[in-house]
Amino acid sequence: MNEAREAVARAHQDEWARVVAALTRRFGSLDIAEEATAEAFLVAVERWSTDGVPPRPGAWLTTTANRKAIDRLRRENKREDKHREAQMVQSGAPPEPVGAVQDDRLRLIFICCHPALAMESRVALTLRMVGGLTVAEIARAFLAHESTIGQRITRAKAKITAAHIPFRVPSELDLADRVSGVLAVLYLIFNEGYLATGPGAAPVRADLTAEAIRLTRLLRALLPTNGEVTGLLALMLLTEARRTARISAAGELVSLEEQDRGVWDAALIAEGHALVRERLAAAVAGEAPGRFAILAAIGAVHTSARDFRNTDWSQLLALYDRLVAIDPSPVVALNRAVVVGEIDGPDVALAIIDRLEPELSGYHAFHAARAEMLRRLGRRSDARAAYDRAIELAGNTAETADLRRRRDRLG
Repeated sequence: MNEAREAVARAHQDEWARVVAALTRRFGSLDIAEEATAEAFLVAVERWSTDGVPPRPGAWLTTTANRKAIDRLRRENKREDKHREAQMVQSGAPPEPVGAVQDDRLRLIFICCHPALAMESRVALTLRMVGGLTVAEIARAFLAHESTIGQRITRAKAKITAAHIPFRVPSELDLADRVSGVLAVLYLIFNEGYLATGPGAAPVRADLTAEAIRLTRLLRALLPTNGEVTGLLALMLLTEARRTARISAAGELVSLEEQDRGVWDAALIAEGHALVRERLAAAVAGEAPGRFAILAAIGAVHTSARDFRNTDWSQLLALYDRLVAIDPSPVVALNRAVVVGEIDGPDVALAIIDRLEPELSGYHAFHAARAEMLRRLGRRSDARAAYDRAIELAGNTAETADLRRRRDRLG
């Protein structure tokens, strides 16, 4: 059992990218490659513990992933023959148990989000092994050093081995203990797609945002009464609705203030607002909203305003006050300060922002927000220096282009 767990963990780290790349070259589809690889790793988790680790784990994973990819192609292209062909590929093997979660990718996330691991460790481990994010991308999501994230993942693997934590298919009883970790993973995958940070990556990765939304929809069908699941889905939909307006033809990030709201996706906004109203009704009935429900309500306020000037800033501030009470992170405090700037002016907001510098000095959005307040106060030289620091730290190409444009406007 220990040998199997260690081998699967090593394979996840060392073989995932190689198998995905090989299948992408063969089948010409990243989606098929990633889905087939995820299925292969799930089979490895379930089988190696009982059958033993094969002599060549990498080759085993590649072969299994190839079969899974062929299965999917045959199902899509020859649906009338799918049962007969699946039997040929699987050589009569009995169907694999799937437990309470039917979707392969979502099931893998639940398997890795074991409650015996610290929350940050299980999220980092799952993002690396299942989400396919690099250590650098995970570090940026956590505002941490790459070495810190690498150590966190290593310690998580070591604890799995030392404590004999079973990587098993989750039952219905497992879901409640693991859902908070799963939500965190899905949120960070969506965020990486919404504003990609990898070097050379497209500014927006629609494949990641679409997959995060797909999995969150499945999670809501699985846990329809969980308020945070509903809140996260609403937040994703309201954010995704603005995607087409966020990048200009010149490849620059377009701020909320400058976006053409006429091209926002009205259907996604309507669906997101309906989910927020559902959470509001639950709050009236006495169910306290969680972090994702409040973030979704903030998104609903932004998408309800017909233009930036008519945004209900007082309502946003009240929502951020509630969010700070349950999530007193410096990033939340920074976002709240930006809202304060719209109500009380840039001088008040700047004072709040400056107090966050010890915790956010390495975060590009801190320097970008500070630069904007300094610009509004007429302190052009200080604003330019803040923009320079934001540009130095930003990893997204479109965001960097927008920051340069704003800096150059100072003259």
